[in-house]
Amino acid sequence: MPEEMIMVVSNMPNTEVAQKIARDLVEKQLAACVNILPGVHSIYRWQGAVEEASEVTVLIKTRRIRYALVEAAIQALHPYEVPEILALPISGGLPAYLNWMVECTS
Repeated sequence: MPEEMIMVVSNMPNTEVAQKIARDLVEKQLAACVNILPGVHSIYRWQGAVEEASEVTVLIKTRRIRYALVEAAIQALHPYEVPEILALPISGGLPAYLNWMVECTS
């Protein structure tokens, strides 16, 4: 794989925020594709208390070289004080799809 590809995972408070951020990332060519997965129930510790929330998970496909810009774009639009933004390596995939990802984020 000539380019190092990653999937960035983030949770959003609702579908509207997820769609806004997803569209921004794709329009700016920071992501080839963003999947929006509604119906996530999260349990987490925040400021010393155990919290629960309904959230929307997004899966953002991009290149590692674009990560800093993706992170900055999410932070600029995300309403959470500390949004979840995790980058996971993509170790393989259909070559045509990976090439398409590169084309869409160039």
